[in-house]
Amino acid sequence: MELSEKLGINPECVFKTIVMRTDSKETVVFCQSAVYEINLKKARAACGAKEVHPVKPEELLSLTGYIRGGCSPIGMKRKFRTFIDETVSLYDKVYVSAGIRGLQLVISPSDLIKASDGQPVDLIL
Repeated sequence: MELSEKLGINPECVFKTIVMRTDSKETVVFCQSAVYEINLKKARAACGAKEVHPVKPEELLSLTGYIRGGCSPIGMKRKFRTFIDETVSLYDKVYVSAGIRGLQLVISPSDLIKASDGQPVDLIL
């Protein structure tokens, strides 16, 4: 919300990246509007897991190459299955972390999906 106020943009266009681990120890990435909380039931359904939990902040850097607050769905150290909330298609452009805390990348939804190899899914409550 703070970022959208500073930039004078619709807060629903700011997408956050959430890195989670499944019950089978697979790391998966979710990207959704920062206005909403992730719906764990929908996240589990999207990746076909019985359980999903956020990775510990101290694991984030070694897994993704990014720190908490600066995690981008693009350019991670390893390739993880990535799920992007389907509402991304409602906007001409969205804002995602550029990999550094406080720095945002403006990108079209189609380019975000392509660059992250993301799968559009319903993640919002």
